[in-house]
Amino acid sequence: MTIQDSVILGFNDLDSLGGFANALIHSRQHVSPKRLIAPGPNPAQKLEILNAAGAAPDHGKTSPWHFYEVSPESRELLAKLFANALIDRDSTATPIQIEEARNKAFRGPLLLLVTAKLNNELDNIPVQEKLISAGCAIQNVLLMANALGFGSGLSSGKALYSKNMRELFRLKDKEEPLCFITIGTISTHKPNKERSDASAYSSVF
Repeated sequence: MTIQDSVILGFNDLDSLGGFANALIHSRQHVSPKRLIAPGPNPAQKLEILNAAGAAPDHGKTSPWHFYEVSPESRELLAKLFANALIDRDSTATPIQIEEARNKAFRGPLLLLVTAKLNNELDNIPVQEKLISAGCAIQNVLLMANALGFGSGLSSGKALYSKNMRELFRLKDKEEPLCFITIGTISTHKPNKERSDASAYSSVF
C-alpha cells in the first residue's frame, strides 16, 4: 500500500497513520542492486522520492547533502571507473572480476550518488550535524521509495572514496561521497531479516 492509497482509504486518524508509518518503516529492507530491475520510478515518482530528502532535520537550512542521479549516458563512465579502480587495487584481477566490477554501474533503473557537503566556513554548523542530516535525508529517500512500492539498497566500496570518483562527479571542496542508492522493482523477494528491538540499543540515564 502506498501513501496515496492510505489517503484514498481514509487513513487520516492517528492510529491508522501510526500503523501505516510503523509498517512502512519496518518493512523497509536492504535489497541488493542485483535484485533491482525495471521498471523504476517514473519522473513524478522520482521527484517525490527526492523531495522526501528535503524533510530531513537540517540545522541552518543549508541542505548539507546532494543527490547525483547517474544518467544512462554516464553509466559507461562509471563502469570504466569501477573497472580501473579494481585493476589499480589488484593487478591479478581476472577478466570475470573486472567485468563484475563494470556491471555494478548498470544495476537498477535509478542510481544515485549521495554526498555530504561538510564545508562549514560560512555556516559554522558542526560536521556531525551535517552528517546526521545527510543520513536522515537518505532514510527519507529509502522510505519514500518503499512507500511507492520500490526496493532500494545502499552500496559503497573503495572506488567510492577515490580521487577518480571525485573528479568524475566534479565534487566540490569538502564535499564527501557517502554511498550509492539503487532503486527499482524487486525481482525476487527474500524474507525480512529479524532486527534488534529497542532493548538492545537503548537505556535510561
